[in-house]
Amino acid sequence: MSTQTEPKKRTVTPFRYDIVGSFLRPDALKDARLKFKSGEITAEQLKEVENDEIVKLVQKQKEVGLQAVTDGEFRRSWWHLDFFWGFDGVERIIIDQGYQFNGAESRPETAGLTGKISYSDHPFVSHYAFLKGVAGEDVVARQSIPAAAQFLFELDRAENKESTKIIYPNRDELVSDIARAYKASILAFYAAGCRSIQIDDCTWGALCDEQFIAFMKQAGVNVAEYANEFAKLNEEVISGLPDDLVVTTHVCRGNYVSTYAGVGGGYEPIAQTLLSINNYSSYYLEFDTERAGDFKPLRFLKDNQMVVLGLFSSKFGELESKEDILKRIEEAKQYVDLNRICLSPQCGFASTEEGNHLTEEQQWRKIAYIKEIAEEIWS
Repeated sequence: MSTQTEPKKRTVTPFRYDIVGSFLRPDALKDARLKFKSGEITAEQLKEVENDEIVKLVQKQKEVGLQAVTDGEFRRSWWHLDFFWGFDGVERIIIDQGYQFNGAESRPETAGLTGKISYSDHPFVSHYAFLKGVAGEDVVARQSIPAAAQFLFELDRAENKESTKIIYPNRDELVSDIARAYKASILAFYAAGCRSIQIDDCTWGALCDEQFIAFMKQAGVNVAEYANEFAKLNEEVISGLPDDLVVTTHVCRGNYVSTYAGVGGGYEPIAQTLLSINNYSSYYLEFDTERAGDFKPLRFLKDNQMVVLGLFSSKFGELESKEDILKRIEEAKQYVDLNRICLSPQCGFASTEEGNHLTEEQQWRKIAYIKEIAEEIWS
């Protein structure tokens, strides 16, 4: 049980009212993407539309009171695959079946290998430089990238497993090359001015999902060892980085057109492994439904770490009951001090370009609502 202290405001990321990063794509951007795919406009013309919409988005984020802003992932199709495709030795591959969600299936794409994984440059770095310039100095310009463990997880998919083994018969070399490429990319973001990076990671959502655990065990996989491999890889990537770079992580449980993945299960099976990773300053954790379980796993948080409670759903526009939110925060305080808690939606509003089923007006209203509750608590 934690000893509570007086509520305090935050001056560094994460902030008391925060976001995960992605926003609904505006119609102008959707139209431009369709025109680009059909050959009606050039890549440069698409980029101009992206630039214009990102400028508007950053201004809107400032207007709603956010202290950390993103580019909404407006230049991406996926929250993760676009980043993988930016490494040397990786390509976009069309496969037979997409990711499976509750009542939905995504586009059938993946990231496969054409050679050894390395970093020479990455388009996301120039994307960040644009965001940094637009954001100015009065807010934090945050970069989000998928976890290194997520990349390894993608290469372990049935569609990629054999081709990965052909290029990397030695798994230790595969893991080492992923870590090296990732660290180089993070340092490139740092050189571009980034001081807050968020590492998004669905692997932990899978590893505490009862259905996935059963599937892995049936396949002969030791889930605990797999989790340890992910934790070790992620820790290697974020070790030895500059002291003034804030590194956080977000655990997702599926977020595609307002659906989720798996059947659910609390964090307990992987909590100790996940929360023991060194050098994460904060964990953004989904707690918007009973699928995520209770707050007891938070007892494994280190004393110098924050937790951003994803108590609000980005999947629908209706506002949660303030009474219920305050009650859940009281429950969380049994395991972590109030001053180590922040609030956010459970995920982004558009992990893929399709986006969740709510309006832009509802999206901004929800963020304003989170701010309202946070300011009541941490006044």
